[in-house]
Amino acid sequence: MLKQNLQIKLGQKLAPQQIQLMKLIQLHTLEFQEELERELEENPALEVVKEETGEDDFSSLDNNNDYEEEGNESIETDFDVDEYLYDDEPSYKSASSNYSADDEDFDNESLLTEGQSLYDYLMEQIHLSSIDDEDLKIAEYIIGNLDNDGYLRREIKAIVDDLAFSQGIYTTQEKVKEILENYVQKLDPAGVGARDLQECLLLQIEKKVSRDKSVILAGNILRHQFDALINKHYSKIINKYDIEEEDLKDALDVISKLSPKVGGNFDTQTITINQEIIPDFVIQIKDGQVLPLLNSRNAPTLRVSEEYKEILSTYSHDKNSAEHKQAALFIKQKLDAAKWYIDAINQRQNTLMQTISAIVKLQKEYFLTGDEKNIKPMILKDVADITGFDISTISRVVKSKYADTPSGIILLKNLFSDSLTNDDGEEVSTKEIKNHLQEVISHEDKRKPLTDDALVDVLKEKGYNIARRTIAKYREQLNIPVARLRKEL
Repeated sequence: MLKQNLQIKLGQKLAPQQIQLMKLIQLHTLEFQEELERELEENPALEVVKEETGEDDFSSLDNNNDYEEEGNESIETDFDVDEYLYDDEPSYKSASSNYSADDEDFDNESLLTEGQSLYDYLMEQIHLSSIDDEDLKIAEYIIGNLDNDGYLRREIKAIVDDLAFSQGIYTTQEKVKEILENYVQKLDPAGVGARDLQECLLLQIEKKVSRDKSVILAGNILRHQFDALINKHYSKIINKYDIEEEDLKDALDVISKLSPKVGGNFDTQTITINQEIIPDFVIQIKDGQVLPLLNSRNAPTLRVSEEYKEILSTYSHDKNSAEHKQAALFIKQKLDAAKWYIDAINQRQNTLMQTISAIVKLQKEYFLTGDEKNIKPMILKDVADITGFDISTISRVVKSKYADTPSGIILLKNLFSDSLTNDDGEEVSTKEIKNHLQEVISHEDKRKPLTDDALVDVLKEKGYNIARRTIAKYREQLNIPVARLRKEL
């Protein structure tokens, strides 16, 4: 039995303009430039002003708000605008000036270079080899199953099944293994087609045609003492082969020059983009003051097309024509979209400037000195409290954004860290503790690396009372292995 119910719900939904603004905020300079070009192509009512109207290449927060003092501008039309918004919006929503005068500081364009993928490189080689047609198809299928590092991660049995179902090629595991080892693994680069790290390194060492004692020893270690090698049980290897420590050092030097990821030097796509980092912010020091500036190089001066306004006015005078009314509706939508986009750009610039200003305020000492030890504990909420923005907004702003500082280009998110209290009762950044930890490990005796318990004692002497599990966590975050794996001869 059907029933009708009346319910009242209260909810919140983001307007399309808000969604557009959030997307723009999280883009870094290069992505923003691409997004801007796409919008210019899609919306003919949005155009770029050819003349350079700005005064600075970098915009400060005050300059970014100048548009609020300008007058209002409207689109005059006799068309029935009941279905539309009135055009009594300020002119800053119809124009956006983001040029600055220091463009030469950011003339480095992203470099586009055409490269060759590992797949294409291997396919070229296999087609030049002496191989039967059916075996060639199997070899091609094996190459297609290699990952970006050049490894064959799939089981031979699974490849045999796939060949039968998808290619109509019925073969055996022995046949596939034979083609893998006799054809695919013989291709360049050495080590391609390996099924694990040990096989990858062995394939490379076997291609080193040499009677050198260290190369032969390296091959024997990889073939028969791989577990002892990866666990750095050097004494076991020395006793096994009855060699001197210097002999082992020479063999380890040979192994260290082998590549664990032979596909890493190839592009995963046909086109590789080598992008230079273009900072989104510039931090300048003048008279002991830290001045944050916004790089606006990739945001050209925008305005709503005057031509489209005139076209709308022309169509709107004919109220009786359905075609003209439909055309006017389309033009009006494009004009509104252009104004909304310009408004979103202005809000983006303002949000970015307020955020970087708050970060500079909290990390002033670091920007003045450039010493990472002066980075103060700072979390997203600290910046959100100063700016009044939501934490999620701050997160979007700092995501993938860089700042050009007197001490070099830095990633903004690297300035954020939690805090711990030292023995003096002062709050210190966890980044500072990690720097001390890394420094201690870099100066340790590699023959007898410090264990986590020993690191606890060392940092405690420096005034940082940290638990062993915290040391282990920081060490893992710094990609530093345990003491046993840091051991060297």
